[in-house]
Amino acid sequence: MRRLLSALLLSALAMASCLLLSVISGNAAAEPVKIKFTLDWKLQGIHAWYYWAKAKGYFAAENLDVRIDQGEGSAATVTRIMSGAYDAGFGDINAIIQNAATKPGETPVMVYMIYSKAPFALLTKAGGPIKSVKDLEGSRLGSPAGGASFKLLPLLAKQNGIDYSKITITQLSPSLQEQMLLQGQVDSVAVFTATSYMNLVSLKLDPDKDFRWMYYSDLGLDLYSNGIMVSPKLAREHPEAVKGLLRAINRSLRETVENPDAAIDLLATEEPLIKNDIERRRLLYVYRTLIDTPEARELGIGDVSDDRLKSAIATIATSFELPRLPNPGDIFDHAFLPAKAERMPPAIAP
Repeated sequence: MRRLLSALLLSALAMASCLLLSVISGNAAAEPVKIKFTLDWKLQGIHAWYYWAKAKGYFAAENLDVRIDQGEGSAATVTRIMSGAYDAGFGDINAIIQNAATKPGETPVMVYMIYSKAPFALLTKAGGPIKSVKDLEGSRLGSPAGGASFKLLPLLAKQNGIDYSKITITQLSPSLQEQMLLQGQVDSVAVFTATSYMNLVSLKLDPDKDFRWMYYSDLGLDLYSNGIMVSPKLAREHPEAVKGLLRAINRSLRETVENPDAAIDLLATEEPLIKNDIERRRLLYVYRTLIDTPEARELGIGDVSDDRLKSAIATIATSFELPRLPNPGDIFDHAFLPAKAERMPPAIAP
C-alpha cells in the first residue's frame, strides 16, 4: 500500500512539474502585446526616444510590438485613442481633462508626464513694446484660432489683472505667426515654445537674445502638458505591458538626451528630410526647458504632483467652461511608473 501511495505521489509530482514547465514555456513563447502608438505631430527631435527604444530593442525586450505613427496635434492624440484607432500615444493632458468632463470612463489616462512645464507662452521681440504681461493692454496679439495658448489667454489676462477687451486679437496661420511678429503686424504672438523656438532658429535668428518669452506657467497658469497616455482597455487588460512600455521609453529618454547626436542620426533614418542640427537643438532645448524641471528633479521624470494636477484641472475647467470637474485619478495613474531612482533627470552638457 505504501509503495502504491509513493508511486501515486511521485506521479502527481511529475505531472505538476510538467504542468509548471508547460506554463513557463507557454509564457516564454507568449505573443508580444501589440501597441499602436501615435505621436503628437510630424517627426521632430522630441520624438527621438520612441524610435531609439524600438531600434535598440527595448520594446521587444518587454515583449511588446510597438507601431509608431506620426500625429496631427497634441489634442488629436486623445481623440485617436478614444476612437479605438490607437492604444497609446504622446499628447496633451489638458485635452484629457476636457474630454473626461463629458465622457468619463472613455478617455485615455496619462501614465507618464514628459512636459512637466507647459510650453504655452507669449513671444515678443526683445526691442518691442511688450516688456511685461501688463503691456498687453492696448497691444496687438496674434494667434492661430484653435491654439491652446490662445484658448487660455482670457484666463491669463484675468490672473494678471488685464482687461482682455483692450487686446486687439489677430487670428493667423500657425506658419505665419513668427513672420507677422517680425514684420511688426502684431506686437506679440501666443505660441507653443517647442515649435516657435526652432522656427526662429530656422530663420537664422537668436531666440534667446532677439526675443522675450513669457511662459504662462510663470504668469499664474501652472499647467502640465504632454506625456504618455494609454487607453482604458490597454491599462485594464495589459497592465504589465503598460509598465514595460514606460520602462522602455524612460530608459530611451535618458539615453537620447545624453547622446543627442546618435539619437538624431537614428531619427534621420526614419525621416531623411529632417535637419539634424535643428532637431538636435530642439531635443536639448525641450529637455532643458520643459522636462528637466525642479519638480522632475524632486519626483522624477514622468510623475506629477496631485495637488498641482488638481489645481490644473480646476484651471482648465474654468477656462473651457467644463460641465464637471474630473477627479485627478481619472486623469493620471501613478501605478505604472518605473521606480523613482530610474526616472531622475540626467545632467547634460550645456
